[in-house]
Amino acid sequence: MVPIALLASLATLIYAASYLAVCAVSPWGRCRRCHGRRSHRTAIGTRRDCPRCDGTGIRVRTGRRLLDYIRAEYRAGQQ
Repeated sequence: MVPIALLASLATLIYAASYLAVCAVSPWGRCRRCHGRRSHRTAIGTRRDCPRCDGTGIRVRTGRRLLDYIRAEYRAGQQ
């Protein structure tokens, strides 16, 4: 019998690896505030560009930032 803790840690490792693979292939995701619509409604009902994504509707995924950080640290260690 395989302990449940081993199965849980294996599932977590597989999930993290697949998320990093998705971030490597597709680094952009939809903005969480405007949901990719590029604008949002204000309190008085008018539309404005989303301040979080500057009206682009996209954002860099957290995993892609992590990959870029690891890559930068690796390159800095090589010099």
